[in-house]
Amino acid sequence: MANRTVKEAKNIHGTNPQYLIEKIIRSRIYDSKYWKEKCFALTAEILVDKAMEIRFVGGVFGGNIKPTEFLCLTLKMLQIQPEKDIVVEFIKNDEFKYVRALGAFYLRLTGNSVDCYKYLEPLYNDNRKLRRQNRSGQFELVYMDEFIDELLRTDRVCDIILPRIQKREVLEENNELEPKVSALDDDLDNVETDSEEEEMRKKPTAAETLKKKPRRDVERAKSRSREREDKKREAERQKELKEREKERAIREKEHEREVERRRKDREERRRKERELEKEQERHRKERRDDRDRDRGRDRDREDRHRRDRSRDRSRDRDDKRSRR
Repeated sequence: MANRTVKEAKNIHGTNPQYLIEKIIRSRIYDSKYWKEKCFALTAEILVDKAMEIRFVGGVFGGNIKPTEFLCLTLKMLQIQPEKDIVVEFIKNDEFKYVRALGAFYLRLTGNSVDCYKYLEPLYNDNRKLRRQNRSGQFELVYMDEFIDELLRTDRVCDIILPRIQKREVLEENNELEPKVSALDDDLDNVETDSEEEEMRKKPTAAETLKKKPRRDVERAKSRSREREDKKREAERQKELKEREKERAIREKEHEREVERRRKDREERRRKERELEKEQERHRKERRDDRDRDRGRDRDREDRHRRDRSRDRSRDRDDKRSRR
């Protein structure tokens, strides 16, 4: 009962909310000590207190696939399915950054495309550091805006496969989202405005005017800078893809070892059951043999007794004849 989804919960993306986490990871969470001791009978109100105690994000770690507290609370939220207002309050929480990360991760798992962009994109302005535990159990630093960018752009975060969402361009064309306005654009506009005002105040000489670069050179420099940024992002994306492939291969090997271990356990149990059955059959056979021997001895004894009685009668008859 403790591992079942509440009756009032609605299906998410056409399935039970808890099924958004893979079965093998879900079973590891059910078996974990934190789930049994800290997540039992949690409600949406008490869940906030538990979320405030989190000190790092992450999925699973170690060779035996141990879940983090962050992942356990995520599954608990999927199980009790809190109201959307509560999740939004998690995301808007400025004081506890891991509460915000938990709410953002849950919304990415359960929300639609519009809600994901609407509530998660403002978190790009949050540049606080987060501690994240990787598969080997080591801790690494990641910024909140990087974590949000992974939620919106990658397929797997914290070892959980994320549901697909529509691209922002499609939602903008369908008038479901307003065009994205970056805070960096505003800063650039302010810088350009300040520079124009500064130029208006100054009266450049002819020599200074000749020293200024043509606008084409400025545009070309900006273009090269954008190309370098694009190449850098592409290299990072390729690196992330390789790391995900490596992690996927490790998980597959771990899964194969787990399947092989279970197969060997089943074979060992069957071997012990066969040996036990043979031992029981041997005991039954020995008991039958003992009973058969006892019956044979009883029959021999009765036969000897009948023969003795028959001889005694024949002697008695002979004695009587001789007296006559």
